[in-house]
Amino acid sequence: MADRQNTNSFTLTNNQTGESVDLPILEGSVGPGVIDVRALYANTGHFTFDPGFGVTGSCKSALTFIDGDEGKLMHGGYSIDELAEKSDFLEVAYLLLNGELPNKAEKEEFDYAITHHTMVHEQLVNFFRGFRRDAHPMAILCGVTGALSAFYHDSTDINDPVQQMVASRRLIAKMPTLAAMAFKYSMGQPFNYPRNDLNYAENFLHMCFSVPTETYEVDPVLADAMDKILILHADHEQNASTSTVRLAGSSGANPFACIAAGIAALWGPAHGGANEAVLTMLDEIGDRSRIPEYINKARDKNDPFRLFGFGHRVYKNFDPRAKVMRDSCHEVLNKLGIKDEPLLDLAMELEEIALKDPYFIEKKLYPNVDFYSGIILKAMGFPTSMFTVLFAVARTVGWISQWKEMIEDPLQRIGRPRQLYTGPTERSYVEMDKR
Repeated sequence: MADRQNTNSFTLTNNQTGESVDLPILEGSVGPGVIDVRALYANTGHFTFDPGFGVTGSCKSALTFIDGDEGKLMHGGYSIDELAEKSDFLEVAYLLLNGELPNKAEKEEFDYAITHHTMVHEQLVNFFRGFRRDAHPMAILCGVTGALSAFYHDSTDINDPVQQMVASRRLIAKMPTLAAMAFKYSMGQPFNYPRNDLNYAENFLHMCFSVPTETYEVDPVLADAMDKILILHADHEQNASTSTVRLAGSSGANPFACIAAGIAALWGPAHGGANEAVLTMLDEIGDRSRIPEYINKARDKNDPFRLFGFGHRVYKNFDPRAKVMRDSCHEVLNKLGIKDEPLLDLAMELEEIALKDPYFIEKKLYPNVDFYSGIILKAMGFPTSMFTVLFAVARTVGWISQWKEMIEDPLQRIGRPRQLYTGPTERSYVEMDKR
């Protein structure tokens, strides 16, 4: 549904001069209206100031809607919990790319196309060998993704709809392969080729955990948990990495470079590293007996300790993804029969306290999706260095869908934020011997 201009407008008045300007209010299909400030500078000579763009709408989008107060996340109008229960990751990917759920024939064609694009160019193996053995998997993934345009230059013309489609499918298909290769490289193990008889999540687990010396059977419970992790992280509106992809794409950069830019932004600990921070926090706590001590530290405003994995910047009441992830987390732990694993035992104890403790309840510090996903990935056998890599595998679908939407938007312009200059005023150059 397209945005529409309301009959209402917002009047901005300069208290010094008495001059005023009427700014139209635009309404989306759902959610709060936005004040259209595009004519502000032309009419007043002033810009807006919004560090971090926290209250600025940078684009129109029909992909994802978040209501933080109500705890809602929807893709194309479908709630995330319903998609996680009834759909699979590639169906969600199709929805984000095309705006509608596929019929049976469309789903089969899309699944086939993604499955048969999972192999990467064999010369990429040589590219991997250029990295140090102890390189962080995110560093590898970022570099290799950016290099894809050198291998697949037949799908870099952003003005060709066919090339757009091919590049989109290639990125969705090949990202798990590249992520698994980064994982294997960090361990000194041989790369595994993808298998066309496995689905998306199964294939990723196979490429990560199978070895030539043994037969590897993908556990359906683990595959289902991985599929849900991918669905829950597929897209999350205009976050830092998505905005980075759009900003890079606004210059006309090829899609492989844009996704590499998104990976670089995701790597930041304030963005994609939250589930890794959960495990680091649990390591610091160390033992169940120390939980009360650390809860008191969290309550102390003067203590630098922070609780990771509880509450959410966007969701003010609860994270709609967390319940799905919680159920999946307990299924994985029960299936694997993990006992006497101190870190996971500690996590489950902390979860139980968080759901009952008055401090957590009052502050709305509910366990969020990062808390549970970190525990699941740890139980599966992934090191913490791979957590953000898996996030990137899932979010590639959202990034490429947002990039595609941006390319097709006739209002799109190259990103060029303004600034509030606070440096020196104009001054004359001073010769070296007079400074």
